[in-house]
Amino acid sequence: MRIALGQFNKLTDEKLAFIKQIGVDDFQMNMIRGTDLGDGFFEVDALVNLRERGEAAGLRLAAIENVPFSFYDKAMLGLPGKDEQIDNMIKTISNIGKAGIPIFGYHFMPTSVAREPDNAVLKSGASATRFELANHADDPLERGRVFAADEMWANYEYMLERLLPAAEEAKVKLALHPDDPPVESLGGVARIFRSFDHFKRAMDRFDSPYHGLNFCMGCWSEMGGHDNVIKAIKHFGGEKKIFYVHFRDVQGPVNCFNECYIGDGNVDTLEVVKTLKEVEFDGFMIPDHVPHTKDDTDWNHRGRAHAVGYMKALLEVVNKLN
Repeated sequence: MRIALGQFNKLTDEKLAFIKQIGVDDFQMNMIRGTDLGDGFFEVDALVNLRERGEAAGLRLAAIENVPFSFYDKAMLGLPGKDEQIDNMIKTISNIGKAGIPIFGYHFMPTSVAREPDNAVLKSGASATRFELANHADDPLERGRVFAADEMWANYEYMLERLLPAAEEAKVKLALHPDDPPVESLGGVARIFRSFDHFKRAMDRFDSPYHGLNFCMGCWSEMGGHDNVIKAIKHFGGEKKIFYVHFRDVQGPVNCFNECYIGDGNVDTLEVVKTLKEVEFDGFMIPDHVPHTKDDTDWNHRGRAHAVGYMKALLEVVNKLN
């Protein structure tokens, strides 16, 4: 178990130096951008270049997380053109494997992450994102119609039936992120990864050492607080289905919550790391979203440094307890 940094889409010398300077050896890139990446899929040479730039700085590129929505929006919604997009997703997965990157994190949220336009105010004026379900009752329908849960499950299974064999052949682990927020639907589109039972259904249906979870602690906290997080870690971690962890938390339940500093939310974070240790989790944890402090950067260097320090301390304590 180790700490990583990520949640950025362009690799810069400054970020590589910062990651190394605060004592982290792994990084993960999210929704990467660049003119050399490919048209509808990620080219292998571009991925190799990212890995090699990291290695030159003494860092490991541990995972690629997410592709642009335009790469697989039709596949998620079962629309004409889905098969071409799925073929391109297979190319991306194959190229991730050829580039020597072990994990591809993905989500199944056609209506994306939802937050309010104005942030919550935390201690001393820091801010963090928030969500209120009541504000989304009149959201416009995605593609002008309702996509029910049964239809979305059928779309997901159709896609995974084709992607998982490619991932197994490429030896790339597929790590599924929860719906954020994990509400029943948004924009008329059912959100099908919003509970323990939903994830169990997906993991049982596609049972493979190359299919598991990007375990977003914040989303599992939104779903049901501390006990829900621990239950999920014990079950999916015990089955070696947790490939990496988004280590963040929220205050409040799914219908009205805000993100917050680690240690200030619904979850006992020391108990979480202890439980990860008990199930012999050996992947990486990244801070994911962090609060914004005054005069911080757009990427929140200060907030991420605070999170990394907190996480490294938790890990040190748990390792000494065992």
